[in-house]
Amino acid sequence: MNRITVFCGSSFGNKKEYETQAFKLGQTMSENNIDLVYGGAKVGLMGAIADGVLNKNGKVIGVLPDFLMKKEIAHDNLTELIIVKSMHERKTKMNELSDGVIALPGGFGTLEEFFEMLTWAQLGLHKKPIGILNIDGFYDLLLEFILKMVNEGFLKEINQQMIIVSADSQDLLLKMKSYVAPEVGKWIKKGNE
Repeated sequence: MNRITVFCGSSFGNKKEYETQAFKLGQTMSENNIDLVYGGAKVGLMGAIADGVLNKNGKVIGVLPDFLMKKEIAHDNLTELIIVKSMHERKTKMNELSDGVIALPGGFGTLEEFFEMLTWAQLGLHKKPIGILNIDGFYDLLLEFILKMVNEGFLKEINQQMIIVSADSQDLLLKMKSYVAPEVGKWIKKGNE
């Protein structure tokens, strides 16, 4: 893995640990020669992870829609800033640039981006590892809900297992490096098939 896209909040959340661990993930990525691809902002956890990478002289590529550029939230010290026209174009570009995905704590946008990448993997559109840095149990309830999807027959266990989870940056990167995507088979059955 040469580049990882990180989806995360544009705010810091209510616990200092979120910011601390976002910064640490950035440092750990740089120490492992992994470039960051992210949303391009200087605010919240987005700014913290970018600063962590830059703190260790790593490379950071930001992808920012032009309407957010006008709100002056773009990070000033990025290796490269790519301006796009829409949120959809942003996700597409981030996918093209990266070899894997990590979700940090965040809100609706973070979840939407994470689940879109996960859905693309489920459909076999890419074979990239998709991780969650589960800082202070932030994603515990979501992971429990995903297990309910499996138990209720709406999600195959093999698709649930595509999500790589760790509370430790280095451990998460190691798991992602050794990830092998499942073979995508026929997932809709007709009649008695």
